[in-house]
Amino acid sequence: MGAVMAPLFLQAGHQLTVYNRDPKKATALVDQGAKLACSPQQACDSSDFIFTMLSDDKAIQSVFFDNKGLLSTDVTGKLFIDMSTLQVETVKILSDAVIKQGADFIDAPVSGTVAPAAEGKLMFFCGGEAAVIERATPLLEILSRRIIHAGDIGSGALLKLVVNLPLAVYWQSLAEAVRLGSSGGLNEELMLDAIADSSAALAVLSMKIPTILGADLPVAFDMKSMKKDLNSILTTAQQLNLELPTTTSTLRSYSEAIEKGDMGDKDAVTVVNYLKNKAK
Repeated sequence: MGAVMAPLFLQAGHQLTVYNRDPKKATALVDQGAKLACSPQQACDSSDFIFTMLSDDKAIQSVFFDNKGLLSTDVTGKLFIDMSTLQVETVKILSDAVIKQGADFIDAPVSGTVAPAAEGKLMFFCGGEAAVIERATPLLEILSRRIIHAGDIGSGALLKLVVNLPLAVYWQSLAEAVRLGSSGGLNEELMLDAIADSSAALAVLSMKIPTILGADLPVAFDMKSMKKDLNSILTTAQQLNLELPTTTSTLRSYSEAIEKGDMGDKDAVTVVNYLKNKAK
């Protein structure tokens, strides 16, 4: 998603250096005026503010700590802003390493998919010192409609997991509702229309109904990413000595859809399709 966010910095008049583990994915940004770095280290050397958005905890640690990684050079005085959805423990590892080398760090995962990202209408969940977040705010405002300071380092990451949990559970519950109605002879489109116009509707449900009904639309958030977030939620819960039985059940559903339905790259909402078809 960073690829649709980055052009907003160019449009705002900032100089931009980009790095992608797959250089082909950065071609469009270079065509728009960004400079392409051949390593995270090179990108860091030419930047005062370093935004990162990676797919998972392993990937982010690689970009920070590997040979020619972000922290393999002098970072004194720089500000690192990580927008990935990570486990709190990972965020603290990154933050400790960055601060030890004389730089600042905030975790700033986002709420929103590709469309609001391209329009600069994301919501940021920030963790870190107030003064550091204030330093980052002029740049965050280019990308966002709202910035929430959740607390200390790691609080942004935790809030992102909190927000994602009911979203994941909702799609499973919707699938079960559709299965119930279908078993009794109700029309699927009729049910979804009724739910969308009721207090049971999620804000994005109306936009997702075409996908549920089989339309081939661009993927906003894929199923394997949802599974990754659910694993992070449950790992965090375990560290806090909490049991989350509904989330555990939801993870099983997404895992099954990925493994048995080969749906890892499908929109996360299509777990509804898998579960309703499974019942037939």
